[in-house]
Amino acid sequence: MMKNAFILALDQGTTSSRAIVFDRQGMARGVGQREFQQHYPQPGWVEHDANDIWQSQLEVARIALRNAGATAADIAAIGITNQRETTVIWDRATGRPLARALVWQDRRTAPFCDELRAQGHDRLLQARTGLVLDAYFSGTKLAWLLDNVPGARAAAERGELAFGTIDTWLVWHLTGGAVHSTDPSNASRTLLFDIHTQDWSDEILALLNIPRSVLPSVAPSSAEIGRTLPEWFGGPIPIAGVAGDQQAATFGQACFEPGMAKNTYGTGCFMLMNVGNQPVASHNNLLSTIGWSLPSTGARTGQPIAAGQPTYMLEGGVFMAGAAVQWLRDGLGIIQRSDQVEALAASVPDTEDIFLVPAFAGLGAPDWDPYARGTLVGLTRGTTRAHIARATLEAIALQSAELMTCMKADSGIELSELRVDGGAARNDLLMQMQADLLGVAVVRPRVSESTARGAAGLAGLAVGFWSGQDEFASQWAAERRFEPQWSTDQRTARLARWRQAVEHAKGWAQPDDA
Repeated sequence: MMKNAFILALDQGTTSSRAIVFDRQGMARGVGQREFQQHYPQPGWVEHDANDIWQSQLEVARIALRNAGATAADIAAIGITNQRETTVIWDRATGRPLARALVWQDRRTAPFCDELRAQGHDRLLQARTGLVLDAYFSGTKLAWLLDNVPGARAAAERGELAFGTIDTWLVWHLTGGAVHSTDPSNASRTLLFDIHTQDWSDEILALLNIPRSVLPSVAPSSAEIGRTLPEWFGGPIPIAGVAGDQQAATFGQACFEPGMAKNTYGTGCFMLMNVGNQPVASHNNLLSTIGWSLPSTGARTGQPIAAGQPTYMLEGGVFMAGAAVQWLRDGLGIIQRSDQVEALAASVPDTEDIFLVPAFAGLGAPDWDPYARGTLVGLTRGTTRAHIARATLEAIALQSAELMTCMKADSGIELSELRVDGGAARNDLLMQMQADLLGVAVVRPRVSESTARGAAGLAGLAVGFWSGQDEFASQWAAERRFEPQWSTDQRTARLARWRQAVEHAKGWAQPDDA
């Protein structure tokens, strides 16, 4: 086998850890995947065992290498992509987490966010970080851990603790604790990072009472930051790419020019639009975030270096997308497998005016209501499980269509097409619904693993595996285009009716229940 013939992408997600070995043509040659346990200690709380994440990710990486017939010597570099905002603190000396990780879906800090908002701090936080003040992000989760885990704050003040999102946690263990680092895409999701200066904000750290000593360094998304311990894979491998999952998917979809956009249909649904090298402030409750940074020099020094030139994004998030289909399966039992939803939904021509608002963990953009709850409206005696299944798929497309409307208003850019990926993007009915509600073509790529592909691309560019972004982009190819079939009037009427349904879901839970 040719030395350094592959890139290994580690794709650490919300419900499973995956690893994929890519060749120089951008094709998957070996895959490993394992689900891990979710913990729900009380309503609104969602936790992961960080050791489960590490062990499962290591296991699937080894499986992927074995399935590709590859050894460490065949891997040019590792790229890492991860569930974002999920928050871990651990002991620097032992590497042991002090508590379970608080998952991005966790809502326990919503009351704290309310307090900060009442004090008028939301404007400062949005101006510095580009984010809406919400429990979704890592900053208030970290503050909660420091205040509620016995001994955590004192240990942090002594410099004994490390904080990280999941990328940082994996890099720490892969390098045996030698590297405590993140990249701008993940840092920009913490509510602690100034996206204009590309540094941690001392002003926000003081506001949230977080010691700077717990924070990782910030290196470019595409740069060699360290090497794995030889014992993990039978030899050291450079770690050369890091990006949060949604930014990695945008990179994997080759959305390199301003105005290009992608939507990922996974547990949640996340739409990102490239807006260039200057951030765009949103007036529609979207997020202004960093997509990735590519260094101009020093990318192959083997040492963490200052973050380079960022590419900025507008982002809107739907908290419940594929998770709503899982609810049909696990909560209602109207399907036995998630892939059965398409045939069931297609068995009726429309929803007969019923709407599911899947606000099971509150609403994201553009409403940002942590107290919203799931709502099913318009039921009649004629409503069947098929209508509910169709309404569930339509809810995913409706939420995403609202996000694109907001992006057009903020950026002034008219979208020509939407590139899509994620598990639910394989659902043809959902993709056609999306095209109809957007009024633009929806394009599904030949290689559906956009998130892992993006991580591989960032790592490969850092070590010269691909000659540049042009070569990487040339390997992207469309598998199918879904053209819109609805009139403008049909789209407008359906979105207006959806907005009525959303209003019924908002503000349902009490602050103590969030």
